[in-house]
Amino acid sequence: MSRIGKMPIALPAGVEVNFANGIVTVKGPKGTLSRKIVGNIGIEVEGATLLVKALDDKTDTNAKHGLYRALLNGM
Repeated sequence: MSRIGKMPIALPAGVEVNFANGIVTVKGPKGTLSRKIVGNIGIEVEGATLLVKALDDKTDTNAKHGLYRALLNGM
């Protein structure tokens, strides 16, 4: 499991995150961004924290775990 992927993402005030049908949508005061999540990756929003979870231990999933966490952090 990725060390980067394990870290939670703090959501600033006024930012909403929705995850449905493999697409993450981040809506904030400066606009809206969307990204398709490919692979066995789960997204959970707990209060003001976003968690990216690898749902299995395959090499491909572990590689995408840290990638998607970094991309969502930038969004």
